[in-house]
Amino acid sequence: MNIVIIGGGFAGLNLAKELLNQEGIQVTLVDKNNYNFFPPLIYQVATAFLEPSSISYPFRKFFAGKKNLQFRLGELQKVIPSENKIVLNNGELEYDQLVFATGAETSYFGMENVQKNAIPMKTLNDAIEMRNTLLKNFEKASICKNTRKRRKLLTIVVVGGGPTGVEVSGMFAEMRKNIFRKEYPELSTTASNIYLIDGSEALLSPMSKASQEDTLEALTKLGVVVKLNSRVVDYVDDTVFMSNGESIQTKNLIWAAGVSAKTFEGIPAESYGRGKRMATDAFNKVNGTENIYAIGDTSILLADENFPQGHPQVAQVAIQQGINLAKNFKAMHQDKSLVPFKYHDKGTMAIIGKKKAVVDLPKPNWHFKGLLAWMIWLFVHLVSLITYRNRLQTLYNWTIAYFSKDQSLRMIIGSDKKQNKTDEQATC
Repeated sequence: MNIVIIGGGFAGLNLAKELLNQEGIQVTLVDKNNYNFFPPLIYQVATAFLEPSSISYPFRKFFAGKKNLQFRLGELQKVIPSENKIVLNNGELEYDQLVFATGAETSYFGMENVQKNAIPMKTLNDAIEMRNTLLKNFEKASICKNTRKRRKLLTIVVVGGGPTGVEVSGMFAEMRKNIFRKEYPELSTTASNIYLIDGSEALLSPMSKASQEDTLEALTKLGVVVKLNSRVVDYVDDTVFMSNGESIQTKNLIWAAGVSAKTFEGIPAESYGRGKRMATDAFNKVNGTENIYAIGDTSILLADENFPQGHPQVAQVAIQQGINLAKNFKAMHQDKSLVPFKYHDKGTMAIIGKKKAVVDLPKPNWHFKGLLAWMIWLFVHLVSLITYRNRLQTLYNWTIAYFSKDQSLRMIIGSDKKQNKTDEQATC
């Protein structure tokens, strides 16, 4: 059985790992990047508390010595189902079973100005660009004599009250408290505001009311200005416009508000469901196809009675779907019965700051906050990293940050094309 997997995130990589050394099954994983990365921690790369290598690992290094697994660097152009073939930007591949594990991309809800000028928080490249942009703006502010322009360079607006938005807002608040005043003495008398904007009535909407209230209280104490029931409607001339008529001037609009799946040529239009996600049956087979599957954020499965509207787009769903599909491929190869996918909710969590986090466990409906929740968050994310090397490197960086309340990773490295275009206009 020749299985081709498109995408090497949580879903795709766990599927491949479960098929390791399986007799009679050959797996080819295709990804546009040559590395796997850990999305829940990209905000720590973006805020210079972790290096990219702490949360990423090359596919070829991971697949080395694994005889039935191979990697192909490439980007999918189209699928030809009638020929069991896919076309990449650098060649073609044939398959017996094709699996989409392509995840989701940032959604700007049709706002062109926001898409053009905001800083997304979805990929490792986004995190590096965000780090460079913020550090450059801080440096510009340090030599800017105009108070209004300096405040605009220092103000940070985060859009999206989910875990990513909460975590990055808390991290910026901690940095302002422990690092900013020491390293940028020129700016000690300049006000710098951090805003968190969300269109719903509460932060962390999928979590318990206790977690929502604890998070709002903790962020407010850290000095984050939280604006709920407010949607961003435009971003023009360094001004964020909101649905309630308010506006905020900033050079730093960080977008963590929504995601959308991708569509691909060759997949029938009727095979897509809400949010461009591929609609599948109980076994993750894409509706209207014979041997094409979708797992993780790119799929929507409505056959699980506990989740009639589809599963949340979170890591645990992707991991469990990858593992379940691997079991079904093994069963298929051995002419055994397939097992429908059932999601087992292991809980949700979010970190807010040092010794501040919230954790909800569905059974027996427990809620934790503060130091204990913070330690649970650290442990779960540490053991979820792909290799021991990643875990040790991340633990080392976290230990340094905990005791010193600082990190020494704030280097501007690489070219930021979006920022370079405005460098000449940065004089104050």
